[in-house]
Amino acid sequence: MITLTDAAAAQILSMKKEEGDESLKLRIGVQGGGCSGLSYGMGFDDEKTEDDTAFQVNGIDVIVDQESEPIIKGLVIDYKQNMMGGGFTIDNPNAIANCGCGSSFRTATNAGTPENC
Repeated sequence: MITLTDAAAAQILSMKKEEGDESLKLRIGVQGGGCSGLSYGMGFDDEKTEDDTAFQVNGIDVIVDQESEPIIKGLVIDYKQNMMGGGFTIDNPNAIANCGCGSSFRTATNAGTPENC
């Protein structure tokens, strides 16, 4: 469903250690908002609901809600480090448009709820 690069997986594992709970799962989802209509959400969660899909990628337990699943299918998450710091990058093959600031997108089948940036 998604790909986590080695760099992204290492960063996520490090963040879980900092949280003090290595049993936490990575929740990835999509919500309405942003200039283009949809925005990504990533965070740690300790519970899976019956409507969630759970799987493991590169040693990381991942949870995705049912509505986000078709939108993020094929997603590639990487972690880039440079002189200004580091951050996650997301490449979504389903995105047909991204906003100029890079924080939102839309797909051919889901335009979300665009907001002014």
